[in-house]
Amino acid sequence: MNRTRFTKAEKRILEQFWKLGTCAVREILDSLPAEERVAYTTVQTLVYRLEQKGALRKVKKIGNAQLFEPAIDRSEFRRGLVRDFLDLFGESPRVLVSSLIETGTLTLKDLKALQNAAAGGKSSRSVGAKRHA
Repeated sequence: MNRTRFTKAEKRILEQFWKLGTCAVREILDSLPAEERVAYTTVQTLVYRLEQKGALRKVKKIGNAQLFEPAIDRSEFRRGLVRDFLDLFGESPRVLVSSLIETGTLTLKDLKALQNAAAGGKSSRSVGAKRHA
């Protein structure tokens, strides 16, 4: 599952499964906004591809309908996306951040908020470590 790549359409279907939980292809199709609706067989194909890639698993069958559920959680999926994204920047978070600053996507205010969040996380980890020692 580590280096599995997902198409935009597969990611969209996976998002719906995380939102709805265990469900059938028809439920996924019906949950899509009208402008994103495609043929039932298209959604079915995407679901089967996601199952082959290990992102979904069959839970049970009710009549002709197969019920599926996510086999990976959102955070695991996002970690994979971040790793793939960092690969584009030579696996360097500094190069990535520099690029975000150069394009104006990341502001000084954002950087300060990240710095404060990182400092807060470090202090709470060190406090927790002292308690357990």
